[in-house]
Amino acid sequence: MTDLKKTNAPVTTQTYDRNIIDEPTNNIYEAISVISKRAEQINTDIRRELVDKLEEFATYNDSLEEIFENKEQIEVSKFYEKLPKPHALAVQEWLDDKIYYRNTEEDAKEQ
Repeated sequence: MTDLKKTNAPVTTQTYDRNIIDEPTNNIYEAISVISKRAEQINTDIRRELVDKLEEFATYNDSLEEIFENKEQIEVSKFYEKLPKPHALAVQEWLDDKIYYRNTEEDAKEQ
């Protein structure tokens, strides 16, 4: 998984040059498809990591009326809220050439 603390992905919305995005595939739709699949993987990884960390601090009791504010849980949640969104991380990986992809249709034609 990407080290979330060391990423240089933007936290805010950013406009990209279409020609740079589709350069590796020469097809903007294919490039966006690869990026979106990677964003889904990143989102799943982040969500799993967040749930695991929050479980460490979970307190279970039978009363629904008692709500405990756990400062550790709040800090963990704030950290994850400030991270770049999964799509921004995926686009940055794409631009840094860190995503491996292949076109299975072209592989089938070569055989």
